[in-house]
Amino acid sequence: MRSEDTPFHGGPLDGRVLPVLVGPTGQPPKYYRVPVPDPEGGEPTVLVYRRVQAARSRRLGLHLGWRYEYEPEGAAATGLKWPWTRPGRPGR
Repeated sequence: MRSEDTPFHGGPLDGRVLPVLVGPTGQPPKYYRVPVPDPEGGEPTVLVYRRVQAARSRRLGLHLGWRYEYEPEGAAATGLKWPWTRPGRPGR
């Protein structure tokens, strides 16, 4: 598998650049979860980082890579998104 050096912003990994595995399309995952073990042996804490666009080129506005930003409240569980479902339907 191929990896890409990706910078992290915010949270405990602020300023670090880590190799992240990319998928078949060449993009890193949308969310990067880092389990941190509890020193007392309890449940590990999971740090969540969200992928955002790093920069755009000045002239053509092309995409210039990815970076991860810290999500203090964690990733929202979205579930499956089918094209025929509407968001926020009451009664379901």
